[in-house]
Amino acid sequence: MGCDLEVDVNGEEVFLVNKGVLCSYSGKLRKLFSKSTSASNLKIIFHDLPGGPEAFELMTRFCYNSGLVEVTPSNACLLLSIGHYMEMTEDVSPHNLIEQTEKSLEGIAYWSWADVLAMLKQFENQSPLASSSQLLQKCLDSVVFRITSASEASPSTSSPDSTGFRFSCDTRSSESTKISLSRAWWFDELVVFSSNIIEKLGESMISHKLDHQTISRFLFYHLKSQVPCAKNNDKCKAIEIVVDLLSLLERSSVSCKSLFGVLRLVSNANVSKCCKTKLESMIGAQLDQATLDNLLVPAPAGMGYLYDVNLVLRFLKSFLCNGFRASSTRLKRVGALMDMYIAEVAPDSCLKPSKFIALATALPDSARDSYDGIYRAVDMYLEVHSGLSEEDKMKISSVLKFEKLSAEACRHLAQNSKFPSRTAIQALISQQTKLKNLLQDVDPLKSVHDTSYSFSTKSTSEKAESCDGDQVILYAKKLDLSTENENLEAHLQGMQWRVLELEKICRKMQVQMAKIMKSRLSSSGNPRSLPKLCS
Repeated sequence: MGCDLEVDVNGEEVFLVNKGVLCSYSGKLRKLFSKSTSASNLKIIFHDLPGGPEAFELMTRFCYNSGLVEVTPSNACLLLSIGHYMEMTEDVSPHNLIEQTEKSLEGIAYWSWADVLAMLKQFENQSPLASSSQLLQKCLDSVVFRITSASEASPSTSSPDSTGFRFSCDTRSSESTKISLSRAWWFDELVVFSSNIIEKLGESMISHKLDHQTISRFLFYHLKSQVPCAKNNDKCKAIEIVVDLLSLLERSSVSCKSLFGVLRLVSNANVSKCCKTKLESMIGAQLDQATLDNLLVPAPAGMGYLYDVNLVLRFLKSFLCNGFRASSTRLKRVGALMDMYIAEVAPDSCLKPSKFIALATALPDSARDSYDGIYRAVDMYLEVHSGLSEEDKMKISSVLKFEKLSAEACRHLAQNSKFPSRTAIQALISQQTKLKNLLQDVDPLKSVHDTSYSFSTKSTSEKAESCDGDQVILYAKKLDLSTENENLEAHLQGMQWRVLELEKICRKMQVQMAKIMKSRLSSSGNPRSLPKLCS
C-alpha cells in the first residue's frame, strides 16, 4: 500500500499516508480530493488541526486498522476533536470515529477519578465542537456525581464565611475526632482548570444541586489561587465567569466579605461594566453584613475624593431595591453603618455638599431611631468646609430630622456657631413642640371611668408654663432673622432654658402619673380624692 499523500500538520510534523485509506473514513478529505485532478505528488497543509500531530497520528491508526481504535481516558478527547474536524461521521462510514469515541461513555462510571480528570483536562484547548459535545457533559456529570457521592458519605458543615469544612472522623461525637480543613478534598484538583472548564463545572454543579455554600467557596478559592498569577485578559475572564456563577447561587450562600475581596480584584482588572454592576448588586443586597472597613474603598484616580462615595451610593440603591424588604432590623443595621461611614468621609475637604447630602438622605427615615450620628457628621463637615455659603449650610443642615435629635444634641446645636441661626432655632422649636406633645400624651386622665367627677391635670403654675411655651414658639417664629443682632444669643439661651424647664415638668408629671395609677388600682373601685399632679 503506497503513500501518495503528504500532510503537513500545523507546521509541526509531516506525515506520508495513503490517500485512499484516509478518504474512506474522512468526509473532509473526500470533498477536498473530489476537486483535485492530480493523481500523484499530493500535499496538504493543515494550519489549525485540533490536537496537532498527536491527534492526526491517532486518526491514521484508526483508518489503517479498518476503523477500530482503543479509546482511553487519555485519548478520548483528541479522537473526538479530530473526528469532528475531519468529518468522520456515519454518513461517510458505518465504522466512524465519532460514534466509536462516544460509545466509550458507557464505561465512564468505571473510570478512576484520575482518569476522568485527565480526560477533562484535554478539553481545555480543544475545538468548540468537542467542548460542546456529549462527551464533555458526561465527563462533567461524572466529576460532579463523584463529589456529591463523597460529600454524602462524609457529611460536612460550613458557613459562607468559615475557613473550612469539618469532617467527622469517627462515629463517636468528640471535638478531638473532628478535623478542620481549609478546603474540600477536591478543591486543589479542580482549581487548576481553565476558566472555560470552571464555568462548565460550575453550571453542572448548580444543575445537579450541589450545596451552594460549597460551590461558592470553591469559586472564591479558584479566584484566590489562579487570578493573581494570570495574565490580564485571563484574569478578567476568570473574574467575570466567577461573578456570573455566584449570581446564580442562593444569596445566603455567598459571603459578603468574600464579595468585597472580589471587588478588590475588579479594581485592578479591566472587567466588563456588566460584571461590575452584577457584583455591586450582590454586595448591595446584603449590605447589612458589611463593615465600615469594607466600605472605605479608595476613590478612583481623578475623582478627587478620598473614598469612592459613588460606589457606596450604588450599594445603597441596590440594598433598597433588593435587600431590606424582609426585615426592618436589616434596614437599621445599614442605617447605623451609614452613620459611621458618613462621619468617616465628612472631614474630606474635597467632598462636595451634593455628595454629602446624597449620602445622608439615601435611606428612609425609618432606618434611624436617632439622628445624633448624622448631626455629628454635619458638625464635622461644616467645620472642614467653613467657607460654604449660608445657602449651602442650610442645605447641609436640612438633612437633620430635628424631632429625632436628642435634647443634648439640640442644646449643643443651639450653641454651635458653625450652624446657621435659623437651624438652631428650628431645632429648639422642634424640641419644645416634642415636649409639649409629650406633656399632652401623659395627660390621658382628663376623663376617668367614673364620670361623676373630673379634675385638672395641670396646676396653675403648669398652665403658666404651657402658655409661656406657646409664647416662646410664637416669638421665635416672629424673630427677624434677616437682621440678627447681638441679643439673638440671649434669646436662644432663654429658649434653651425653657426646654430644660419643660423637661423637668415632664419628668415630674410622669412620676405623679405612676402614683395615681397605682393608687387607683389599689382603691377597689371606690372613688376618692386624687393628689395634685404638681406640688
